[in-house]
Amino acid sequence: MFFAHSLPGEPEERWQPLAEHLLQVSRLAAKFARPFGASRAAALAGLLHDLGKYNPQFLAYIRGDRPGQGKGPDHSIAGAREILTAFPSGSDRLIAQLVAHAIAGHHAGLADGEGVGGLAERLKKELDPLDPAWQEELGTAWTLGLEQAFCPHRERARLPFQLSVLGRMIFSCLVDADFLDTEAFFKTAADLTPDRDWPRLAEINPHLTAQFDAHMARKQVDARPNELNGLRADILTHVRAKASLPPGLFTLNVPTGGGKTLASLGFALNHARIHGLSRIIYAIPFTSVIEQTASIFREVLGEDVVLEHHSAIDAEDGKERSSRDKMRLAMENWAAPVVVTTNVQLFESLFAARPSRCRKLHNLAGAVIVLDEAQTIPLHVLRPCVAMLDELARNYGATIVLCTATQPALGASSRPGVRGFDGGFELSPERELAPDPEGLHRRLTRVTLQRASDAMSDADLIGELAGHEQGLVIVNSRSHALSLYREAMAAGLAGLVHLSTRQTASDRQALLAEVRLRLAPQDPRPCRLIATSLVEAGVDIDFPRVWRAEAGLDQIVQAAGRCNREGRRPVADSIVTVFRPADASTPREIAGFASALAAMAGGHDDLFSPAAIAAYFEEVYWRKGEALDRDKVLSRFRESAGTLDLAYRSVAESFRLIEERMAPVIVPREEEAKAALAALAAERMPPGAAARALQRHLVQVPRPDCDRLKTNGHLSFVEGFGDQFAVLATPQFYTRETGLEWERGDELSLDGYIL
Repeated sequence: MFFAHSLPGEPEERWQPLAEHLLQVSRLAAKFARPFGASRAAALAGLLHDLGKYNPQFLAYIRGDRPGQGKGPDHSIAGAREILTAFPSGSDRLIAQLVAHAIAGHHAGLADGEGVGGLAERLKKELDPLDPAWQEELGTAWTLGLEQAFCPHRERARLPFQLSVLGRMIFSCLVDADFLDTEAFFKTAADLTPDRDWPRLAEINPHLTAQFDAHMARKQVDARPNELNGLRADILTHVRAKASLPPGLFTLNVPTGGGKTLASLGFALNHARIHGLSRIIYAIPFTSVIEQTASIFREVLGEDVVLEHHSAIDAEDGKERSSRDKMRLAMENWAAPVVVTTNVQLFESLFAARPSRCRKLHNLAGAVIVLDEAQTIPLHVLRPCVAMLDELARNYGATIVLCTATQPALGASSRPGVRGFDGGFELSPERELAPDPEGLHRRLTRVTLQRASDAMSDADLIGELAGHEQGLVIVNSRSHALSLYREAMAAGLAGLVHLSTRQTASDRQALLAEVRLRLAPQDPRPCRLIATSLVEAGVDIDFPRVWRAEAGLDQIVQAAGRCNREGRRPVADSIVTVFRPADASTPREIAGFASALAAMAGGHDDLFSPAAIAAYFEEVYWRKGEALDRDKVLSRFRESAGTLDLAYRSVAESFRLIEERMAPVIVPREEEAKAALAALAAERMPPGAAARALQRHLVQVPRPDCDRLKTNGHLSFVEGFGDQFAVLATPQFYTRETGLEWERGDELSLDGYIL
């Protein structure tokens, strides 16, 4: 008998038979692929993924009869070669190549088609002959093709990319099924209690909808009866009424403060119930606000249905761990009914090659995917991200909702001579969920926009703040925010608060709670907040005056959403001032956005109107041109004469939403952080659980600065995990008010004391 998995020290009768594993993975993979019509392909991938374990040399290895032979014989290439042999030509040949990629990469990850280490090179590897028992146990009467029509893009050149996505989805089904069956075997063998399964959205949707309705009814009772709250209720009703439209691409264009977050959740619940969709995935651009959104969803829907996935400490990159911990980590497959995640996690997974990053992807099929602040997708990857979203809607039954107050101009042009987004979405007017976006803009106008005639120094800004007991200043860098805060402190301004990603999420949450108390209309107190742009993304605060350093129009609109948010003050008195900083340089990319705004601003009396916002994004995209796919992602998936060349690995290595690489540094000020670190060091807490517990207590530091902190003794590391868990060892570098001053990394330290 041949085996898939052994149990060292246990008799072979307790090991997992190979045929049992292959057949079970095949069934699971087919089930996962059924929503997008690739169950036959996924079933074959599962059936053949460990075919190489029928090699007698592998049996000797698993029995321990080959001491000193390392990892044992390659067991993934045999199945890839077999499926290509079985389908040498015809329409199934393309799909066979996708399945071969999946099988060959189910441990090492998806490889490129050509080049060093590519699939073509690996397939030439000399292999030991397999025992003929595999044909008797698995059979060879195979069929392949898709069970539902594949919808090609209108641009024929997009087809290789579309096929690459199909290959990723088959790969996802395979690796998730392989993880789960392996996990189940080891749990059963160890007599472990299985982890709780997530409930299916279809089964609990009526309950979740009732929860949502009750929550909104309570909000309506508690809300002040004014025009703004009435308008929010009207928007929600209209958006939910459109849930019966067929799945696909939607936009939700509602000005800031119009209740987009809850309206999009209400739509997602209704839409999923009507069309039998599998889950709701809410993607947020910034980690600084994801916990706030997840908290709202838990309050509305309950604690046990929301998965929050955004850990900045990747527990999969650490040292080799026990099978039990690997099994726990294997649950990261987005099987929850509601997932709140980041754009980085979503899109970098969609272009990833590693099994651990890809195993969740099949759960995007038949999901409602809400992109909050859709305009924030970075420009250098915008075209491949748009292509990926289009493909999820086109061939995987997903509904995509582009949710924002500043809707990006991502629609393909349908008229000659009209500038559109190259390769953009096919969006018809009825796919807009909001009622009359132009009218909503007029009714939700709450501020007066003005431009400072001259550059403003920090002293000028402090003088302006001194004249107002409550005001918000937003600048373009953490260094400028900190220096401005210090100057304002030296000037003796009362109620000063500094907010940036220098601070931990825990401290930011506490500071924002303090800000809201100071702004409370029933007991207003001095509150002067100096912040970076993180305060613009979904942070519910309401200032009477805002000053915003020059930036793109979308950021200015978001900044304006923090001014007179609840409409309590006259529009004429609620002033948003855009200024050019005299004492800080504008980052190059932001300067480019400001330049695009200047180029189109003259043609619009109202810069916050939907028409002006569309014109702004058209200008930005036109200026960027080919740089919207800077790394040529789409063209790196090719097909010629029926042969695919798919650059899976090289694309995964270069595809990054955030170009500035950051490193997480844990700040152990609070008991929760200290307890998690102690439990991790004592091996009482798995590293993945520790990473999640520490998420609220870390600061993302630019890598060069982190290296200096490490070199000069300001960081310590949890023993046994390499550099994975970096802990601030010089507490003087961090305060709640200023955050982490990583610029001090050149100072030398000994045992936590600065020399």
